[in-house]
Amino acid sequence: MAEPGSGQKSEEEWRAILSPEQFRILRQKGTEARGTGEYNKFNGEGVYTCAGCGTPLYRSTTKFDSGCGWPAFFEGFPGAINRTPDPDGRRTEITCAACGGHLGHVFKGEGFATPTDERHCVNSVSIKFASASTQ
Repeated sequence: MAEPGSGQKSEEEWRAILSPEQFRILRQKGTEARGTGEYNKFNGEGVYTCAGCGTPLYRSTTKFDSGCGWPAFFEGFPGAINRTPDPDGRRTEITCAACGGHLGHVFKGEGFATPTDERHCVNSVSIKFASASTQ
């Protein structure tokens, strides 16, 4: 794994360090199949980092079961996640602020009982989990 905040790389460099599926999702803005991700039903205590560059993105205490089929978080670390409205105007893409890797999308106002009323719908392939016991 690269050091947190390691910045931009060429397409060839990304292909060398990411699996084909990670490259498809993180660099080409793909989406993993609903309900198939490693972290969808996972509930360990720790921090989720960017699978591309290692930047901390989410605390496990902000993860919740939204029933959407992907890991859901109500809040990321301050400054760790960029938001860009999709051209269709229906969704807002979320990316790692350090390397630009595609994480998923954020939705607001869905009525979940969370402090932010947001759901960060994140591809498991885009993140890695670091247990609190190993930090």
